[in-house]
Amino acid sequence: MIETDRYLSCTEIIDCDSASIREKARELTEGPMTDREKAIALFYFTRDEVRHNPYAPGQIAENYKASATLARGNGHCQHKAIVLVALCRAAGIPARPGYVDIHDHLLSPKFRKMIGGGNLLILHGYAEIYIDGSWVHVSPAYDTDTCSKGGFIPVEFDGIADARDSQYDTSGNPHIEHVKDHGPYEDMPLEFILKYTEDWVTRGGMEWGEFRANVKRHYR
Repeated sequence: MIETDRYLSCTEIIDCDSASIREKARELTEGPMTDREKAIALFYFTRDEVRHNPYAPGQIAENYKASATLARGNGHCQHKAIVLVALCRAAGIPARPGYVDIHDHLLSPKFRKMIGGGNLLILHGYAEIYIDGSWVHVSPAYDTDTCSKGGFIPVEFDGIADARDSQYDTSGNPHIEHVKDHGPYEDMPLEFILKYTEDWVTRGGMEWGEFRANVKRHYR
C-alpha cells in the first residue's frame, strides 16, 4: 500500500461511498480528464454550489458528513472542506482535511458576538489534494456570491499551486491572517476539534455549555 492509499478511504464523516457523493463526483468528472482537471472541477463545484453558511449545524458527526452537507446545499469552512475531500476520494484522488487558526478581520458583528467578541476563528477548514505527486492546499470556503456581498477576493484554483484564502479584501483591507496551522488529518478529528474549542472557549472566560447552546441557537 502506498502512502496515499489511506487518503482514499471512506469514513463516517468523509462518506465518499455514499450514493450522493459518488454520483456527484461521477457527474463532475465524466469523460477523459486528468486528476488535475477533475480536482479543479470538484473544487469549483464545492466552492460555489455548496453555499457558505457560517451558521450551519455542527457539534456532532452527523452534521459534518459530506453527504449531509451536500444534501443541505450549504456549510461553513469545515463542512465544505469535508465535501471536497469526499468528492476527490470518490473520484479516486487522494485528499485530506486540514485546520488552521486564523484572524478573520471581516467577521460580522453577529458572528463575533456568537464566539465571544473577537476575530480569532479557530480550526478554519481547508482541504489538501494529492495531484501529480504533491499535496496542494485548497480552500473552498467562500462562494462567489458571498465574496461579492462581503468584498472578499474569491479563491481560484489551477490544480497546481496552493489556493489559499486571500490576506486582503477587494479594497486592500486585511481579511484572512493565518495564525496556527494544525496540519492535515486522515479523517475529520472531531474529538480534537471539540476539545480544542472547549479549551479556547474556557480560556476566554466563557462557559462551554453556554457557548455550545449559543452556537446552536444560531443554526440555520
